[in-house]
Amino acid sequence: MLIGGRWGEGVAPRILLVDDDPNLLVLLADQLHADGFDVQTARDGEEALRRLRSGWPDLLIVDMMMPRMDGLTLAREIKAQADLPIIVLSAIETADSKADLLEEVAEDYVTKPYHYPELRARIVRVLRRVGDKVPRRAIILGPELVLELHRRTAAVRGEAVPLTPTESRLLYALAANLGQTVTTETLLDRGWTDTENADPSYVWVTMRRLRQKIEPDPNRPVHLVTVRGIGYRLVQQAPGEPEAAG
Repeated sequence: MLIGGRWGEGVAPRILLVDDDPNLLVLLADQLHADGFDVQTARDGEEALRRLRSGWPDLLIVDMMMPRMDGLTLAREIKAQADLPIIVLSAIETADSKADLLEEVAEDYVTKPYHYPELRARIVRVLRRVGDKVPRRAIILGPELVLELHRRTAAVRGEAVPLTPTESRLLYALAANLGQTVTTETLLDRGWTDTENADPSYVWVTMRRLRQKIEPDPNRPVHLVTVRGIGYRLVQQAPGEPEAAG
């Protein structure tokens, strides 16, 4: 969290800032650096995709109107690869455009010219909503299960199984606390922050669906374990430990 204007605990969140305005890139990057963020910049969508090959940021800020590859095309390309949070920073003000972008690819939308304290608050809000950093490496949970959450997939017995954005968000929270119990309330907040009257049954249903996808025996889970009355725990099998019998 931000403490005294700086990011207080842990590694500074990585932000990739994508805009074709060099003056904005320099100014906003300096402002974010001053608040303790680790910032990279790109002047168009193609450069942004090249930067993604070397590592995943925790959040992207993307302009919509750019040469060679516009922001919407870039955002779609990013979401096809990984469920990374995106804030749109654009001069487009129409309500329909905002609604469409928020529905399809963006976690938030800020209109230019931006007011930096507001933009910073929105960045912090999105990072808190996402909650846990995107794991950038494959997580080996057992001989037949590997999570590749940065690609929103699981490798189950060698076959790629796609994960929905909500499934990925819940697994992010569990993977960031591997072997530890995460409460149902925390998972509900991770998966359905902006849903009014969200109910714990949402978590139960999603966990049941995840078990159908990744467990060798969904009725006797060994990886997605229920901690009765509290929440769930993601368990990594010790080498040589057998999978549950099918």
